Order: sequence, then C-alpha cells, then structure tokens
Amino acid sequence: MPISSGIPAPDFELLDDTNTPRRLSDYRGQNGILYFYPKDDTPGCTKEACNFRDDYSAYERAGTVILGVSPDSTAAHAKFKKKFQLPFPLLADEGHKVCDVYGVWGPKKFMGKNYEGVLRTTFLIDPQGIVKKVYENVRPAGHSVELLAELGAA
Repeated sequence: MPISSGIPAPDFELLDDTNTPRRLSDYRGQNGILYFYPKDDTPGCTKEACNFRDDYSAYERAGTVILGVSPDSTAAHAKFKKKFQLPFPLLADEGHKVCDVYGVWGPKKFMGKNYEGVLRTTFLIDPQGIVKKVYENVRPAGHSVELLAELGAA
C-alpha cells in the first residue's frame, strides 16, 4: 500500500553520513521533511539539496527537520554533504528497503533505458508523525519554496 497523507509515517532506522543511526521517530514533536532522491552529486539531486541548504534557516525557524534518503553509501553521502556544505543528515538506504516501504522505488526510464530506481518523492510529516502531504514527481528547482509555503514559512 503506498504511503498517503493522513496515515502515520512508517518508522525506520538508517545510518547517516557520519555512520550514526537515525530513526524517524527521533524527530517526533517537530515537522519533518523526508525527501527521497536518486543519487548524490547528480544535477537534479544537487539542485534539490542545495535549495534546502540555502533555505535551511527558514526551516529551522519553522521547527522543521530535513532528512534526505537515497540508496548511496554513507561514504558517498559524507562526500556529497561536505562538497556542498549540507546542514542536514543524509541517510543511506543501500538495499532500498525504506524506499520500498515508502513506495518510492520503481520503474524509471532515462535515455531510452528502463531500470529500477528512486522516484523523487517528498513526505511532509507533522509533529505527531502523521504524513501531512506527499509530493510525487518532484521538480528539484522550486521544491524547497513549495514546502516552505506549505509550512507557512515562505
């Protein structure tokens, strides 16, 4: 069953870019942005992450944590985070188990090739851990502004 608004966000534990275990439930009591992206240091993923970085102080003022998830390794995340000075955790879902649970792993097509991968999706989670809104087929360029508007922080 795909994850939709109005239901509890499934809890999980993944290692972050410093090899520290992070659980989604650790962030209860604040708004959460759980964003799934295909790959570190690629054009769209870099644009999306850097927009979150550039707007980070507005998210902090709105009491909102940001967690990025991709199937990259913790080492790849550490390199990506350092290169672009990202102020939020990047979580390694190397076996794409959490992607599967959230329904964001599926068929993709690029340059005429079909393959399986992360479908760029963001979940806005309220302080009680309930999915407030799901953003599918995210366009990296304006996504951060869209989320800030939803949070009333734009």
